[in-house]
Amino acid sequence: MDRHKNVLQKVGTAIVLLLLVACATTKKQVRIVEDFNKNWNFKLGDYPTAIQSNFNTADWKTLQLPHDWSIEGAFNKDNPTKQAQAFLPAGKGWYRKTFTLPEDWKNKNVSIEFDGVFKNSEVFINGHSLGIRPNGYISFTYELSPYLHFGTQENIIAVKVDNDAQPNSRWYTGSGIYRNVRLVASEKLHVAKWGTYVTTPEVSKEKASVHLEVTIENKTNSEKEFQLVTSILDANNKEVANAKTTEKIGANTNAKKVHNLNVNQPKLWDTENPNLYKIVTTIYENSKAVDNYETPLGFRFFNFDSEKGFSLNGVATKILGVCLHHDNGALGAVENIHAVKRKLTILKQMGTNAIRMAHNPHSLEMMQLCDEMGFIVQAEFTDVWKKKKVTNDYHKDWDAWHKQDLEDFIKRDRNHPSVMMWSIGNEIREQFDSTGIAITRELAQIVKSLDTTRPVTSALTENVIEKNFIYQSGALDLLGFNYKHEDYKDFPTRFKGQKIIASESVSALETRGHYDFPSDGVKAWPPKYGAPFDGNADWTVTAYDQVKSYWGATHEDNWKTIKKQDFMAGTFIWTGFDYLGEPDPYPYPARSSYFGIVDLAGFPKDVYYMYQSEWTTKPVLHIFPHWNWTAGQEVDVWVYYNNADEVELFLNGKSLGKKSKQNDDLHISWRVKFEPGTIKAISRKNGVVVLEKEIHTAGAASKIALVGDKQTIKNDSYDLVYVTVSITDADGNMVPNANNLINFEVSGGGKLVGVDNGYQAGLDSFKANFCKVYNGKCIAIIQSNGKNEAIQLKASTANGISSATIDIKVQ
Repeated sequence: MDRHKNVLQKVGTAIVLLLLVACATTKKQVRIVEDFNKNWNFKLGDYPTAIQSNFNTADWKTLQLPHDWSIEGAFNKDNPTKQAQAFLPAGKGWYRKTFTLPEDWKNKNVSIEFDGVFKNSEVFINGHSLGIRPNGYISFTYELSPYLHFGTQENIIAVKVDNDAQPNSRWYTGSGIYRNVRLVASEKLHVAKWGTYVTTPEVSKEKASVHLEVTIENKTNSEKEFQLVTSILDANNKEVANAKTTEKIGANTNAKKVHNLNVNQPKLWDTENPNLYKIVTTIYENSKAVDNYETPLGFRFFNFDSEKGFSLNGVATKILGVCLHHDNGALGAVENIHAVKRKLTILKQMGTNAIRMAHNPHSLEMMQLCDEMGFIVQAEFTDVWKKKKVTNDYHKDWDAWHKQDLEDFIKRDRNHPSVMMWSIGNEIREQFDSTGIAITRELAQIVKSLDTTRPVTSALTENVIEKNFIYQSGALDLLGFNYKHEDYKDFPTRFKGQKIIASESVSALETRGHYDFPSDGVKAWPPKYGAPFDGNADWTVTAYDQVKSYWGATHEDNWKTIKKQDFMAGTFIWTGFDYLGEPDPYPYPARSSYFGIVDLAGFPKDVYYMYQSEWTTKPVLHIFPHWNWTAGQEVDVWVYYNNADEVELFLNGKSLGKKSKQNDDLHISWRVKFEPGTIKAISRKNGVVVLEKEIHTAGAASKIALVGDKQTIKNDSYDLVYVTVSITDADGNMVPNANNLINFEVSGGGKLVGVDNGYQAGLDSFKANFCKVYNGKCIAIIQSNGKNEAIQLKASTANGISSATIDIKVQ
C-alpha cells in the first residue's frame, strides 16, 4: 500500500511540475515591459527647474526616442567637437515626460531602463535625483518605486544630458537619449536586472549541458519560499528541457540559484546557421507566477589556437570581420533596429562573419541581431584608460567608474552566443609604460569574475615585447594587433605559443564612384600627421584599392597576408562602413571617414566585391569603373571575380583578350582606350560561361529611379524603408557623374527622417527634405509615423527631368 502511495505521490509531483512548466511557456508575461520612448519633451540648453511639476514646456519640442540632437545641427568648422566628431554641435539638453501609472502597480517594483545616453546623464523622478552616469555607452537602470504616484496623479521624469565638454571622443558620439528606454514593472520577488548567466560546459551534436545561474531579488520585509522553474525553448517555442526547484530567500536580499539541464540533439549555432534557443525563468509563489525572465541561448563551442587559428564547433574557421562604429549614418547615433539590420545584411552579403564593436559597448539591438544573423562578435569596452587621447574623454571618469562600467558591460552581454571575445581596450596608451601591467591585470580579473568562457584580449599597436606592458602583464588570453601586417609572419616566433588575431587592419581610403586611374599615378596619404596631402580639390579619393594610411595597408595586401597565415585567427577590417567623424586625411569640409568598404549611405564601394569574391562561394563578377569618359582617354578597367578560370573583356563586341588571376592576384585589369558604347566581361570555367556583366555609356540625365529596400512598412512608428534614388538616362542606365538636387515630399503614414549620398565632404543636413545625388545616387530614409495610411514618396528635380513616385504599403 505504501509503495502505491509513493508512486501516486511521484506521479502527482510530476503533474504539478508539468503544469508549472506549461504555465511558464504559455502564460502571458507576468513581468510588464513597456516601450517608454514616446511623448517626451526636449529642449537644448540647461534647465535645472525642469524637475519641478509646474515647469512649463510649452516651447519645448515633442519627440519620440531614441533621439540625437547633434545630427540635427549644422556642420561648422568652429564647433568644438572638431573634425573627429564631424564638426557637428554638442552642448547640453534636457528631456522631460509626464505619465501616470495604474493603482495596481503600487505594490510592484517599478524601474526605468536606459540603453544609452550620451553623456553625463542625470535622471530625476518627481524632483528626486536617481543618479548620474557619465559613460554614454553603458546601459543602466534606476528603481522608481519609492517616488512614484499612482492613479490619476501625474509623474514627472526629467533627464539632464551634458555633452558640453569638448572634444571628448575620437569619433562621432551623438548627443542625447540615443538608445531605447523601457519601463519595467515586476513583483517584489523577481529576477534581478541582468540576473541570469548561462554557460554550456559541454556541447556536441548529440547532447549539450546547460548551467544557469539566476540571481533572485526579494524586496519584501519577509522571507520567501518559491518555486524556480527553468524551461528551454527552441526557435519554434517547443520545450526541449526543464527544471524545477523549491527555494528560500531572506527578506530584503538577493541570492543566486543554480539549475543544470541537458538538451539532446541540440541544433548548433554557427555563422551559416545561427540556431537560437531561449531560456524562460519563472518564479512561482504559492503556485502563482510572480515573474518571468528570458535569456538568449545558443549552443556552440569555439577555440583559439596558437598554430591553427580559430575553430567554431570543431571546424576551422577564418574570422572574416569588420570594425564598426555605432552611428547609423544619416540617423546619427539614433539606434534603430531596422537601420542596424540593413547594415548587417549588406555586410553578410559581402561574406562578413564577424563584427568588432569599435570602441565601446554597442546597442542591445546590435547584439541581438548578431545572435540572430550569425556574426562572431568581439565586444569592446573602451578606447581610453587613465591616459587621455583627447581633452575630455573617458580618462576623467576612469577612477570613479571603470569598475562598475566594465561589470555592467559584461553582465548585459555575456549571454549572447555571438560574443566570443572580450576586448578591454583599443590602442591603450598604458601599453607603453609599466602602469599598463597592473591595470590590465585588474580589468582581466573583473571580466573573469563574471565570465570565464571567453578569452580576454586588447587591441595592441606595439609588437616589440619589451615596449608593450599590456602584453607583459600576462593577463591576455588572445593577442590582438592593429595593423602590422608586414610583421605577421614573424609573430609565431616573436610571440611563441600565443593566440593572435588582427584586431584592426587595412585603413585604406576610397570615395564611392570616384576614379583616378592607378596607371596614371595615385595621390597618396602623407607619410605622417601634419604633412601636406596631395589630394583632390573636391576632397575625394579614388575608388581603386590604391590609397592607404601610412600605418595601414591596402585591402588586397592585407588580405593576401592574412589568408596565408594559418595561425592568425582572422582579421577585422577598418571599417565595414564609413562613419561620421575622423575624415582623415582631409580637413574641413570633409566630415566623415573614407575607410569604409561601404559608404555612409550604405552603397558598396568597388572593393566590396573583392571581399565578396574571396569571402563567399557565390559566383561574383564585378567590373569597374563606369563607362562615361572622354573619347580616346585611356581607362584602367578592373575586374573582381571568382568560381571561374578566366575573364574575357569586350568593348563594343570586340574582344580585348582573356585574362586570369596569377599567383595571389585578387583582381585582373586592362588598360583600355575609351570609346562610347558597352564594356562587357564574361567569366568562364572550363569553357562554360559563369557570369556576364556589362556597363553602358549613359546618355543625358532623363529620369529619376526609386527603389525601396522593401515594399511594406510596419505601422509602429519605428520601421524604416531605405529608398535608393538614381538619375538615369532614357534607357535606364545610371548617369555616373550626375549631381542633381532632388526634392522630396512624403505623404501618408510615413515621414522623411534622413537623406544622404555617401559623399564624405557634403555639408547639407542629413535632415533636409532635399539631397544632391552623388555620382548618380542618394538615399532617402522613410520612417513609419504611426498612421495606418499608405505612404508615397515623391522625388523631383529641375532641368527637365520628370518627377518620380514610389508607394509603400503599411501593415
